[in-house]
Amino acid sequence: MNYSLIIKLLKIKEVVLTINKQEIISEFGSNPKDTGSTAVQISILTKRIEVLTKHIQVMKKDVSSRRGLLLLIDKRRKLLKYIKNKNNSQYLDLLNKLGLRK
Repeated sequence: MNYSLIIKLLKIKEVVLTINKQEIISEFGSNPKDTGSTAVQISILTKRIEVLTKHIQVMKKDVSSRRGLLLLIDKRRKLLKYIKNKNNSQYLDLLNKLGLRK
């Protein structure tokens, strides 16, 4: 692939991710400025994981992004464990909304 094409693709992904963050915050947060709640963090991590997964499927030799993806998955797993222990009904609702399997 061409280097300029790769840069354009990455910029497009960044724009899509920032646009979706506001939608995610409005959907999962208690108010529009609620960025720290566990549900919002998990949903943002899920969106980032989806974007990175698509990137790694195209760029198979990108080891640093693969490592970053694994770190994001681990962080999401820990947050899901936390919310499951705190509020099980919210945990199940979040899994259904995000389409995660469990």
